[in-house]
Amino acid sequence: MWVWALLLVNGLVWPHLAYQLATRSTFPYDAERRNLVYDALFSGFWAATLQFTPLATVTLLSMVSMNNVAAGGTRLLVRGALAQLLGIAVAGMLFGLQFNPSVSLTQVYACLPMLTLYPMAIGMVCYQLAIKLSEHKRALSALSRIDSLTGLLNHGSWKDLLQLKFLKCTQQQGHATIALIDIDHFKQINDSHGHIVGDAVLRQLSLELRRNLRENDLAGRYGGDEFCVILPQMPLQQAARVMERMRETFSNYRNPQFPELRVSLSIGLAEFQPSYIDAASWLNAADRALYAAKDTGRNRVSVSEELVAQSA
Repeated sequence: MWVWALLLVNGLVWPHLAYQLATRSTFPYDAERRNLVYDALFSGFWAATLQFTPLATVTLLSMVSMNNVAAGGTRLLVRGALAQLLGIAVAGMLFGLQFNPSVSLTQVYACLPMLTLYPMAIGMVCYQLAIKLSEHKRALSALSRIDSLTGLLNHGSWKDLLQLKFLKCTQQQGHATIALIDIDHFKQINDSHGHIVGDAVLRQLSLELRRNLRENDLAGRYGGDEFCVILPQMPLQQAARVMERMRETFSNYRNPQFPELRVSLSIGLAEFQPSYIDAASWLNAADRALYAAKDTGRNRVSVSEELVAQSA
């Protein structure tokens, strides 16, 4: 009778107790691994108690082994195997070790549901974990490409896309314009009003970029106060009008805490030219246009001198 009582406790009470031990533990994963080792101990005990009846023994030991491999790989599998041997030894001391090769039809029907449904359940859990891992991987990949403050592309991601856009324009003789945007006297904003206000200005500029740009335009944060935009299939004149409109809109920004604060933008534009040998040449042209805007009084849009020279 005590063996039947132990079987009922192991089958009906232990799972709930194990769940509580794991969920209330400081380290639930470690607690669950210990619970799986206990399961392996029990499985070895019951396999020996049932006199190693083939079908029941295979069902018990294989189920526990699948658990251990899924939860802890080879290391937990080995620990589980040692626990199974310990369970077998305990049962051997209590009842002796015997082997009963006969398998009744009742045992077959009793084991069939576990032999079919349990592997399916393990497979479904592993599939769900794989889906979650894939989602986390995509989320981490997206985070690694995004600037945390502004939500725009970061420096490295934007330059990678610029390289791809340059190759596409070169191969397909396409058109595109890039813009480099700099917040005028941004260091003074930080020094005078603090970095929190400076961060608010950066976020406002990123918001204006999203409002004024098309869905396929690629905006990024190039540096501390410098932003960059790729405008595919947009002629220079149209790009200049878009940037001018954004410059005027941004100049109306007011911080509620510091209404006297005024902000402005200097913007450099460069249209793709077949004469550019690489993406860096294209970017340097926009950079020179940006510095021309700064040198001529700031708060303005300037175009690349390369285009002016070709037009002349």
